[in-house]
Amino acid sequence: MIRYTLAAAGMAALVGFAPSARAVTLTIATVNNGNMIQMQKLSPQFTKETGIKLNWVVLEENVLRQRVTTDIATHGGSFDILTIGAYEAPLWAQRGWIKPVDNLGAAYDYGDLLPPMKASLSYKGKLYAVPFYGESSFLMYRTDLFKKAGLTMPAQPTYAQVASFADKLNNPKAGVYGICLRGKPGWGENMAYLSTLVNTMGGAWFNMKWQPQLDSAAWQKAITFYVDLMKKDGPPDATSNGFNANLTLFEGGKCAMWIDATVAAGFLYDPKSDKYAADVGVARAPVGVTPHGASWLWAWALAIPSSSKKVAAADKFLAWATSKSYIQLVAKNYGWVQVPPGTRKSTYANPAYQKAAPFAATVLKVIDSADPLHPTMSPVPYTGIQFVAIPEFQGIGTEVGQEIAAALAGRESVAAALKKAQAATVRTMTEAGYIK
Repeated sequence: MIRYTLAAAGMAALVGFAPSARAVTLTIATVNNGNMIQMQKLSPQFTKETGIKLNWVVLEENVLRQRVTTDIATHGGSFDILTIGAYEAPLWAQRGWIKPVDNLGAAYDYGDLLPPMKASLSYKGKLYAVPFYGESSFLMYRTDLFKKAGLTMPAQPTYAQVASFADKLNNPKAGVYGICLRGKPGWGENMAYLSTLVNTMGGAWFNMKWQPQLDSAAWQKAITFYVDLMKKDGPPDATSNGFNANLTLFEGGKCAMWIDATVAAGFLYDPKSDKYAADVGVARAPVGVTPHGASWLWAWALAIPSSSKKVAAADKFLAWATSKSYIQLVAKNYGWVQVPPGTRKSTYANPAYQKAAPFAATVLKVIDSADPLHPTMSPVPYTGIQFVAIPEFQGIGTEVGQEIAAALAGRESVAAALKKAQAATVRTMTEAGYIK
């Protein structure tokens, strides 16, 4: 009944591996985020210890998702290791597209993985991807700008307060914008953030009959708030800005506030990458009428496609790249503040990490409190906070994201964008058999 639309669509000693006598090459698809770039730079250590060579395919987020989805759905076999997330892992496991990863050796310490991350990457109690880093979302801000303006950020701000702060801090002549938010269209780009905004404003993607709700008052309120705020207090050309672009803007002193993934804090608090590191503060994600679904839950994880012919070698890499020893390796090379967050209990219990990452306790709290089983104020038939855990959502979310980006760019009104988005989503859900 449910169709899948393709267009929508340490170390060696750690697990007892010795260098291979015969050269094996693994092809790895990953996203061009900072932590993955570090993994690529550190990977010669893995090759040195195992003899396994690595062929890296590093892609922008939207491109990665499209490329790996198409490849795995068609059994293309282009990759031996995929970087996927909490959305894909259970859906692809259900279809037999990826292999279980619950046999990486006794030293791997599965019990050390944070329970929310394990749960998000499992299907029927079995792990199908191992978390490389995990995250929720929160608000990051410039403490020096707030102090200068006589403003105080609450530990749990409201969206009304955020809008007020943005108005007071917006100073384009000085090159500082009141707030930076994702505008780049995509189900995992602008719609990741906007889904949390809709949730906390009392909205949902679908009601209990799987009827789309994009023409509801809550959606209208949330998207109008977003578009008005960004036009008034955001940077120009925001429809080009995803996670990486906003990270660059914040590091460059261009953003007074930024609501996005908690993983960003590891870079913003590092004086080697952010000259404003001493002036960064964090707060819980803002709330509207309800705290339900105000902050997301996500893991970028490594998985092995069922089409791979090099599973044993791929297992070795997964064990290496997501181990406690790898975290130590990152700390040695880049400092504790930049180690992959949100995956292991031992990281958050480590005094060195606690000292280097003053945001760590807040991150752990928001990860633990995120509830994908109850993402909205009213009951819904789906799980997932910043996504809906059905195969069709990848296409739906991207199409809706494009319409909202058009409204942000001023090419159409919010009402017109949501009307088109509603019609397209109704059509997709009807064709897929959700709506009779």
